[in-house]
Amino acid sequence: MKLDRRKNAIRNVFFGIVLRFYNMLMPFIMRSVMIYTLGIDYLGLNGLFVSVLQILNLAELGVGSAMIFSMYKPIAEQNTSKICALINLYRYYYRIIGGVILFLGLLLLPFIPYMISGDVPTDINIYVVYLLNLSGTVFSYWFLAYRNSILRAHQREDVVSKITMLTVTIQYGIQFLVLYFLHNYYYYVIAILFTQILNNVLTAIASRHMYPNMYPYGEVSGHEKSLINQRIKDLFTAKLGGTILNSADTLVISTFLGLKILAMYQNYYLIMNAVMSLFTVFFSSILAGVGNSLITEDREKNFRDFERVTFIVFVLMAVCMSEMLILYQPFMELWVGQDLMLDMNVVILLCVYFFVVEYVMLVSLYKDAGGVWHADRLRPLISGLINLGVNLFAVNYWGLYGVIISTIISSGFVSAPWVTYNVFKLMFIGKEKIYLKGLLENFVVIILSMISSYFVSSIIYTNGIIGILIRFLLVLVVSLVVISVYHMKKIKELGLKQLYFNMLRRT
Repeated sequence: MKLDRRKNAIRNVFFGIVLRFYNMLMPFIMRSVMIYTLGIDYLGLNGLFVSVLQILNLAELGVGSAMIFSMYKPIAEQNTSKICALINLYRYYYRIIGGVILFLGLLLLPFIPYMISGDVPTDINIYVVYLLNLSGTVFSYWFLAYRNSILRAHQREDVVSKITMLTVTIQYGIQFLVLYFLHNYYYYVIAILFTQILNNVLTAIASRHMYPNMYPYGEVSGHEKSLINQRIKDLFTAKLGGTILNSADTLVISTFLGLKILAMYQNYYLIMNAVMSLFTVFFSSILAGVGNSLITEDREKNFRDFERVTFIVFVLMAVCMSEMLILYQPFMELWVGQDLMLDMNVVILLCVYFFVVEYVMLVSLYKDAGGVWHADRLRPLISGLINLGVNLFAVNYWGLYGVIISTIISSGFVSAPWVTYNVFKLMFIGKEKIYLKGLLENFVVIILSMISSYFVSSIIYTNGIIGILIRFLLVLVVSLVVISVYHMKKIKELGLKQLYFNMLRRT
């Protein structure tokens, strides 16, 4: 079966972007409703349990990615019997994973109170809330979850996105009514459990309708199973490290600083994560094109493209970091009020956090496209463990600053140079100095853009929505002027506009 890769890629990118924007807007609205109906402590409690369940989801081990990858070849060869056998194995693995998560989750139950510093809302039984959240995670694996792989392996993630958007809309609708009229956090969590099951059911119906001859049946050969298990092992350390990196901050803040500080920090993190998600769409939309280019083009051409992609990303980072520096505080004051704001030092640290994480994602784009997984397998794990260790030390001396600094250290001084070394060692030998020189120039532009934006925006005294809009447009113009003046020659030399579309055509 030959898939229409270009059509599927464009469709996936479009609905992926729509879903990203939707998932940026709706959590923002729900957090606002929760703050004004239940209070800030509930928001922190909700964030804590999300992070705990992310850790329990380590049991997934990358099974989904490995199984979907294994389906590509039999789909191309129209080997239905092998696809059915893989689906059967996938179902078996997911049943085990759900059981492991349930077991580990119950073992963790007695320790839940020790993860919270300070008081818990008096009308909440944290054990009940935790078990409801745990049930939602377990059912997400046990209840028809394997059918999702059929759509993803056929490049029909647009269908997954549509179903997700529908069920999430239902979830948020129920949660809004529950918070606004009943002020009941238990029902809020139950809505998540209900819509997770609904999502799995609708996905199963769609996959059966589109691919009726694909169902769990048959056995995978021992050799094939060994290959799949090896892929899972390679993906596990990356998943483990990523989970530690993403969840450690939340757990440490909750344990040492309390639910209110956690909720305040996550309000700021929500905004940064929304901007990061736009970069994720960009990276994922050109990933297949980069992979194709690495196979079909010579090293010089690919390195030239790598420089171009880096330049584009740094230009976007210059604009976004300048906007974050100037708009974070006025927006937070308008949204949650001064009582729930953090100081400007946190904003500056978050800008640095944003930079190092996006740089790692940039280089990881070429790492993933080039299949540099085995050589890079330990990096996320080591980086995550360093982040956790520095977190536990720094939070006692610098509080929230120490938590953010620990992530900057682990990502900026461990993960970033490590992944860069892997990519150049295996893909672009001898090009390190040229690339690092370009990085330094691009970094200078980011600093100049932020400094210029800060001084120019200081002349604006208007507050509220109008003030935010004026500052947004002013910073955008200043950033683009700084970039254009500093990089005028480079912009003319690089075919930047055409590059992105070329990448999409290759998918």
